[in-house]
Amino acid sequence: MSELRLDPLTREWVAIVGDRQTRPNLPASGCPFCVGGLEAPEPYTVRAFTNRWPPFEPGPPVDATDTDHAPELAMLPARGAAEVLLYTSEHDGSLASIGIEGARAVVDLWAERTRALLDRPEIEYVLVFENRGATVGATISHPHGQIYAFAFTPPVPRKEAEVAAARGCPLCTQVPEEVQAADRIVTDDGEWVAYVPFASGDPYGLIVAPRSHVAGLPDLGAGDRDALAATLVDVVGRYDRMFDAPMPYLMWVHPGVHLHIHFAPPLRAPDVARYVASGELGS
Repeated sequence: MSELRLDPLTREWVAIVGDRQTRPNLPASGCPFCVGGLEAPEPYTVRAFTNRWPPFEPGPPVDATDTDHAPELAMLPARGAAEVLLYTSEHDGSLASIGIEGARAVVDLWAERTRALLDRPEIEYVLVFENRGATVGATISHPHGQIYAFAFTPPVPRKEAEVAAARGCPLCTQVPEEVQAADRIVTDDGEWVAYVPFASGDPYGLIVAPRSHVAGLPDLGAGDRDALAATLVDVVGRYDRMFDAPMPYLMWVHPGVHLHIHFAPPLRAPDVARYVASGELGS
């Protein structure tokens, strides 16, 4: 059973999902994502399936928007969906190693599942993300990501939307400025730009964004998807070459205002983790 509880200090919803305490930490034997495994019985190129331990559950829509007038101990059903997205049937690999054609299939899957989930009446926001590597808690090394569909817009993308509404789209200004300055550019194919944010919260953080203002993954045309796939292959390949080892990272796709992708590796040096501590969590 999943539920949303309103934190009276912040007026933000917190998902309480007791059932996830019993999910396995590592597969007992074999890989469930390889062909013939529990989650992939048939051959596939890319594949999406429902998470067996979802933080959100299907059901009729709930109103999670008016937190200002909600009672102090407000509680709602945690409506939404959670899926696992397999990037390739090959057990060893990454967004870099599957090549541009493989990455394009992943981008198409992201867009397809985003559109399908947004078509559901209870869904307001869809977040595509990837946790890569044991350092960030990934329990299965097979190349995969996830997707969460929310009944409300979560705080971080909501804040981005509020800033854009008040000041105009920051990325429409920032991307051209970064390209012109050139000192934080990692790769630029003429449409998709990967750059180190001026105020990066991570030692090796990146933002990947298109120069053109596009709202979400389903809005990307064929050429844009090809270019994004090539940029993802390039960026992850650079990460892996940085310390001559697969770079662990957190990655999430933020649609809504100006589509962009955040990369947040947890390392500050080879095999040296950058821990998030009290000063950061508390402030």
